Amino acid sequence: MSTDSADITALRSGKLRHLPGADLQDEDLSGLDLAGIYLAGANLVGANLSRVSLIKAHLEGANLMGASLVGTDLRANLWGANLMQCDLTGADLRGANLRGANLMGARLEGVSLAGAFLSGCNLMGVNLQGVDLRGVDLRGANLSDTNLKGADLCQADLQGARLDNANLEEADLRQANLSGASLSGANLLCADLSDTQLNGVSLTGACLIGTHLAQ
Repeated sequence: MSTDSADITALRSGKLRHLPGADLQDEDLSGLDLAGIYLAGANLVGANLSRVSLIKAHLEGANLMGASLVGTDLRANLWGANLMQCDLTGADLRGANLRGANLMGARLEGVSLAGAFLSGCNLMGVNLQGVDLRGVDLRGANLSDTNLKGADLCQADLQGARLDNANLEEADLRQANLSGASLSGANLLCADLSDTQLNGVSLTGACLIGTHLAQ
């Protein structure tokens, strides 16, 4: 949907809260309060959304490729959104709905993901070193080649997830559910898999040196 200057002015002033499919490519919306806004299917490619409040916003299917979301409150509905190559440094994604979202190539340093829904999410190759993922829903997620060194995945649901060649060195996977997951070639050096569900898991070529597998 074409978005004219009047709509953008109304958006900035907080008078317009319903813009499904809006074209906001490369717009500077930094620092705005957009809590609860409806931007499902919007084009936000390259937009500056740094330090924006998007709590409870509707961004289902939105295209945010390359957008800046540094320090943004993204406790929102991002189901199926395109977040490829976004800068999410320090963003708040606690409890966010990221089911089926594409975060390939995104920067996620210092993000808060506690309680987020990441089932079917594409996190291939991203850096999640030391990130708190306790109890997070990662069923069927693609975490191949992802850096999860020292990450807290205690009680995380990783059923059917792809973790091929992932770096899980010193990761905490206690009581996690890895049933049906693929960890071919994964680095599990000194990882803790105590009481972890491993039914049907593939560990072909995985490094298990120092891995704690006690049940």
